[in-house]
Amino acid sequence: MRIVIQRVSEASVVINNSEVATIQKGLLILLGIENEDTQEDIDWLCNKIANLRVFPDEDGVMNISLKASEGDVILVSQFTLHASTKKGNRPSYIKAAKPDIAIPLYEGFIKTLRATLGKSIQTGEFGADMKVHLVNDGPVTILIDSKNKE
Repeated sequence: MRIVIQRVSEASVVINNSEVATIQKGLLILLGIENEDTQEDIDWLCNKIANLRVFPDEDGVMNISLKASEGDVILVSQFTLHASTKKGNRPSYIKAAKPDIAIPLYEGFIKTLRATLGKSIQTGEFGADMKVHLVNDGPVTILIDSKNKE
């Protein structure tokens, strides 16, 4: 699994001209799922998301976690995070999981992240054409791959 975490001062998701998710301070998380992903990847990433210290303390140092900051979350499925650009100019998405594998993992990710944070999170809609709006705060953008735990 790959995620892109963006610390935001506001974010929203619009589908068919209707706002389906909106937050103020928190994280917008883009999630890419591949065939080999398992619950172990979900558990590791959800724990990382909840405890990653990316919010400023009183001295302006990124020292506060999402859990401690009480920030909100929007989670958006994004298969293009697994794009391969090795050959030619048209990205290949062969590593991205097909819906029969990806949807249960996406739903499991939502459930696990909610449990890890102890609160509800907002989401986009799997497979929908979404318009994602955000104000990146910082800017802070972090890429994490559960297969490459650096």
